Amino acid sequence: MQEQDKASVAEELLATVQPLAKLIDCQRGAVVSRILLKRPTGNITLFAFDQGQELSEHTAPFDAMVQVVEGEAEVIISGKPLRLVSGQGVIMPANEPHAVKAPTPMKMLLVMIRS
Repeated sequence: MQEQDKASVAEELLATVQPLAKLIDCQRGAVVSRILLKRPTGNITLFAFDQGQELSEHTAPFDAMVQVVEGEAEVIISGKPLRLVSGQGVIMPANEPHAVKAPTPMKMLLVMIRS
């Protein structure tokens, strides 16, 4: 693997089975993130939200998938609220306003595909 590639991926994650929920911890009153993979073609990021925390409404130029790993999330896409629980996911279309809220402590995986 090239040095540039090594810098853009968590080494311990390569070709190993990982319990995603254990790779990140919730922090009181915060949203924290851990980049698992970063490539020119897309990113995989793990997030942990404390109860009541949120990512405010915004848009992104790429499609993205959110999968709840632990807890519950409210994902709002173009004004439509969706409730997701552990194991569920949704694809957020490019250029559509979206937000994420955590009614409970929550962990989610965000996969963004650049196209």
